[in-house]
Amino acid sequence: MGTYAHNSRSPLGDSEQTAAGQGPLSAEHYEQLRSAKSRRRKIDRTIAVAGFNGWSIGIFAALSALFLPLSFSLLGLLITLGLGAVAYHEFKGRRLLRALDLTGPRLLGFNQIGFGALIVAYCVWTLIAEFAGPGAYAQTIEQNPELAQVLGPTEGLYRLVVVLVYGTVIALTIPYQAFMAWYYFSRGKHLETYISQTPAWVTDVERAAA
Repeated sequence: MGTYAHNSRSPLGDSEQTAAGQGPLSAEHYEQLRSAKSRRRKIDRTIAVAGFNGWSIGIFAALSALFLPLSFSLLGLLITLGLGAVAYHEFKGRRLLRALDLTGPRLLGFNQIGFGALIVAYCVWTLIAEFAGPGAYAQTIEQNPELAQVLGPTEGLYRLVVVLVYGTVIALTIPYQAFMAWYYFSRGKHLETYISQTPAWVTDVERAAA
């Protein structure tokens, strides 16, 4: 910490260098910038990951909203709103991380937990709806009796496929979202280290540019 005591003030206020016709940054300042850029690679990588996640989830939310009027349901509306909320908080966490705000990694981590809970809740609700009532297959046959002759008695096979598909999604979602949440939470330590080891004038510039 003491190494940066002399350089913690902004070099832009050095009137002597400016008066001498030199630039406001010395060779030492440029070296500090290069060193800071190298140390924050993990943070920049996390910012890129959050951006990818935000855009991906946002696209799914937009597609869900686009098709919602075609087959409106309360479940569909809740899923659309949930995806939109997850995308919003992913971008918000990304902005906080770019501004070197320590709340950013925590927000991103909890957001991934919420995203995983949303996916699991949807899958569980679909499975319950399929087995607690007549199910989608039976409803389709009821609305279109002529399909019974074409499809035959395949309701059992259909329900097996539903269980396999949604069960697999649940089994994959839980560990993956747990990993993503851990990944974001663990970035908090890297961010703290970066801030503590970087001259204040450098972090001030980076926050202003975020």
